[in-house]
Amino acid sequence: MQEKVVVNDTLASINGELVRYGEMIPQTENKELKQTLKQFRNACEMSQEELYQMAREKSYYVPASKATEEEIQHVRGLFTTGLL
Repeated sequence: MQEKVVVNDTLASINGELVRYGEMIPQTENKELKQTLKQFRNACEMSQEELYQMAREKSYYVPASKATEEEIQHVRGLFTTGLL
């Protein structure tokens, strides 16, 4: 299997794990479990960042272009007017 495929699949998997941690943490009443889940999430975020940097360096992942000021203001306006 090509390295690019492995990296992209791993990034997708890690991103899915981060979503699940984001769902579990606020639903947990047990403080010890909540802390453990936060530690797992933090470690997962660090792995994701390292892999993301490697993917960018090797051009396996090219992020979307940055939003223009006009686009930023439009989205900000949607939030302040309560449309989102």
